[in-house]
Amino acid sequence: MPTLETPRLILSPFSFDDAPAVQRLAGDFAIADTTATIPHPYPDGAAESWIASSDSLWLVKQTLALAIRSKENRALLGAISLFDILPEHRAELSYWIGKPFWGKGYASEAGHAILAFGFTELKLKRIHAEYLARNPASGRVMEKIGMKQEGILRQHAIKWGKLEDVICSGVLRKEWADKANNRDG
Repeated sequence: MPTLETPRLILSPFSFDDAPAVQRLAGDFAIADTTATIPHPYPDGAAESWIASSDSLWLVKQTLALAIRSKENRALLGAISLFDILPEHRAELSYWIGKPFWGKGYASEAGHAILAFGFTELKLKRIHAEYLARNPASGRVMEKIGMKQEGILRQHAIKWGKLEDVICSGVLRKEWADKANNRDG
């Protein structure tokens, strides 16, 4: 599995030593409330099972799940993934940041890095993501990393027994490359 670096972050494979921090951070109601699949309460053993599946899913190039860590002290801040990877075509992006680390730009910084990896190393042509309409902070992250809103799936998800609208965003490799060239040039 790759390890990616940004000015403040290291995106690296999870280890079983991360399981207690994953359970604590992802187990916060605020994280479960704004993500499609993270449960609350977060069950004992779920972090270990998820971490154990990461290596095998990457071996078949289906999912790349990386820990977002502080470069300064290696603390776990969250997770970022490319999943449902169709090699040299497309993948879906997902991420979560532990509540104590919200509002510091970590999701955007990690997002830029994983998009670069997806487009340059995996040769993807498109990366897309979805978020619950009531979570505009996630939409701002997607916008900051160059994704464009592509549509709204009305009453597409069910969270806590309530129908939720889902906003879809995406970016094409050419759009990403043009933006990266403008940043660098």
